[in-house]
Amino acid sequence: MSILYSQISYIIIYMNGLGERIKSLRLENNYTQPQLAEKLNVSNAVISFWENNVNEPKATYIRMIAECFSVSTDYLLGLEDESGARTATQINNLSHFNNSGTIKF
Repeated sequence: MSILYSQISYIIIYMNGLGERIKSLRLENNYTQPQLAEKLNVSNAVISFWENNVNEPKATYIRMIAECFSVSTDYLLGLEDESGARTATQINNLSHFNNSGTIKF
């Protein structure tokens, strides 16, 4: 379990665009920040922090956001594009791991 957590943490730390994807999806679906906050049972400030990359949602919220907007969690995390194809970012980030789950530099 810790190997998987290390890999996921590494991907999340180095990914770009989670906040931008949340904001874009919110706007595409005509939600205001307060409306999305109510739907996810968080404060308006939390939505703002996520969208401005001040902090990142926990895994449970990533899943809820994905379900709310009918997208995959991989899409939210930047691991796949709108068509479901894997992105180069994911491939490059995973190349830093060896078979034991540790980061190699």
